[in-house]
Amino acid sequence: MDVTAYLTRIGAAADDPLEDLMRRHLEAVPFENLSVHLPEPIHLDVDELVVKIVDRHRGGFCYELNGAFGGLLGALGYDVALCSARVARNGGDDGFGPPGDHMALLVGREGRRLLVDVGFGRFAVGPLDVDRRDDQPDHAGTYAVHDAPDGDLDVLADGTIVYRLDPRPRILPDFAPPAWWHATSPESPFALSVTCSRLTPTGRVTISDDRLIETGDDGSRAERTLTVDEQLATYRDVFGVELDAVPTVAHPS
Repeated sequence: MDVTAYLTRIGAAADDPLEDLMRRHLEAVPFENLSVHLPEPIHLDVDELVVKIVDRHRGGFCYELNGAFGGLLGALGYDVALCSARVARNGGDDGFGPPGDHMALLVGREGRRLLVDVGFGRFAVGPLDVDRRDDQPDHAGTYAVHDAPDGDLDVLADGTIVYRLDPRPRILPDFAPPAWWHATSPESPFALSVTCSRLTPTGRVTISDDRLIETGDDGSRAERTLTVDEQLATYRDVFGVELDAVPTVAHPS
């Protein structure tokens, strides 16, 4: 991996603290599912993911973003484990998704295990200590980690379960089947709409199909519909993504 090129892509330095690396990644690299709708293949290989993010100036969904960022952290000397998570339905009241529904990172630092996730869209901006059971304030809200059955861990945001994490380490190819399902199944939420979103210093900016949505940390929200030309310009100017054509939904609902 060309660590210098990756760090340049996110505007960071090798000696930046983990919190800064996360924030810069979230602000520079969008959470997006454009590959699903262009369409183009998704390969869960660290080198190919880094090419997509660094050389092609794109983003991706959880397997791609956390896969590439985990590779960067490993190259910087961090102890990194890829972990499977099951996304909570209605805060867990309606159960959880299947294993591998989401991929997150556990990063070892000074004897602590830290949950690092740059691939869930709106989520904690900084690392969460998974061995703490008290509230952990974050820029995006108040987070907590609770014990769950079979050694799993429930991750909560503002009192609501977001996902159930299995802390056992995996390898990237383990996530190829769920990644394929999310990219190809008409039942996958990623197949039902086009999204591209990134953190900003004051909130978040998102393209959802043909709508531009800007939300602020103060609770403000502005939304407007974009023409095709405006969509292409927004992808280019706001997200740094050059497209020849606007992605369209591959599997209409």
